[in-house]
Amino acid sequence: MLSPLGEVLATDRGTLDLADADAVRRLVREARPQAIVNAAAYTAVDRAESQRDLAMRVNALAPGVLAEEAKRLGALLVHYSTDYVFDGEKRSPYLEADAPNPVSYYGVTKLGGELAISASGCRHLVLRTSWVYGPRASNFYQLIRRKAAANEAMLMVDDQISVPTPSAFVAAHTVALIRKQAAGLLHLVPSGQATRHEFALEVVRSMKSGSTVEAVPSDRFPSDARRPRYSAMSNANAARALGQALPDWRTLLAMNRELA
Repeated sequence: MLSPLGEVLATDRGTLDLADADAVRRLVREARPQAIVNAAAYTAVDRAESQRDLAMRVNALAPGVLAEEAKRLGALLVHYSTDYVFDGEKRSPYLEADAPNPVSYYGVTKLGGELAISASGCRHLVLRTSWVYGPRASNFYQLIRRKAAANEAMLMVDDQISVPTPSAFVAAHTVALIRKQAAGLLHLVPSGQATRHEFALEVVRSMKSGSTVEAVPSDRFPSDARRPRYSAMSNANAARALGQALPDWRTLLAMNRELA
């Protein structure tokens, strides 16, 4: 993703534990980067309700440490946040200026990371995104794809609405925003919105699968954490920063042959 911008030092969970603040600080001071991109997070939304200390250290405290070190170095910090900072009570796309009010502890920790970065005074670009999917790792798209490949019947909730976002879209537009020296808080999602049921239907159609997809309410799948019923975000500010309209999520799904 970042190689066109210069030399990249990449870490993973095996080489850097984000829950270890001292290790995070030590690595940044050794590397002395011009830019820090934090693409890692504690993303187990339900487990965060019981693993609160770990979720807070990874999602809130570690970004705060990265921000402090970025400020000391004069470096840019790019950080990814989430639509789950909102409570879902709105019925039109959330704007960057809308007040966050998370309904899950995961959302609380992600908002904590945003606030720590803002309070540090470092040069930063915080990108909120939603329902990120891709060809690797475990995600909602991969679950649907496996079921569709086996022609399995599916039950998908139709009362949670957000914006499905390909990981490749996030990567490409992150580089573009860095090149344009964008800063502050932006919502980086495609255009449009969907329920999980609508997204599943689109994947099934794209695969020409025989799977049926039945719409059901969220209470058919009890969970430890609450999820916002509506968390679609407006990408108007990101589009303005990029100088171009951003494509609809359906177009991106259809275009990406590796995924569709």
